[in-house]
Amino acid sequence: MIKAVDLRKGKTVLHDGELCVVHEAQHVAKGNKRSYMQTKLKNFKSGVISDVRFSVDDRLEVPYVEQKQFEFLYKEGNKFVVMDSESFDQISVSADVVGDAAQWLRPNEKVTVEVFNGQMVSFVLPNTVELEVTEAPPVVKGATATNQMKEAILETGARVRVPPFIEIGNRICIDTRTGEYLERAK
Repeated sequence: MIKAVDLRKGKTVLHDGELCVVHEAQHVAKGNKRSYMQTKLKNFKSGVISDVRFSVDDRLEVPYVEQKQFEFLYKEGNKFVVMDSESFDQISVSADVVGDAAQWLRPNEKVTVEVFNGQMVSFVLPNTVELEVTEAPPVVKGATATNQMKEAILETGARVRVPPFIEIGNRICIDTRTGEYLERAK
């Protein structure tokens, strides 16, 4: 059992007797009123995403899910092919399970997959990934006085806001939870 305030994106919980994956979780506190957790839960069987509001003290049951290490190999249509790091078995994962992680995935990336009763229910990337910038507007001289961000396109096709000094070919670190630029890779 966990408190609703501890819900995070990608967490697997039982809600109304159904297996659900948390797609979004936001703590809301309004003035002198009681705070609550506003969440979007995806029912694993039906695929329906529903908005659910929990009191911060509500308790949810967490089913036993096995966490396994996999390596992402390649994308084939709307399926993502991953390899079990121990047995070297290759498995296709649907785009629904991968979700937003798809924009940060590159070949040979290590991922953690949660398995419930033999089915993959969630796909978790490391908190930060290092990606190469493939497209970025040129640096404008004198633009360093103001801290204006520009949009860059990464090797995976993802678009991210970066500082003006980032150029094509630079490797940068991205926070996979928020999609924000962190720093230049060392």
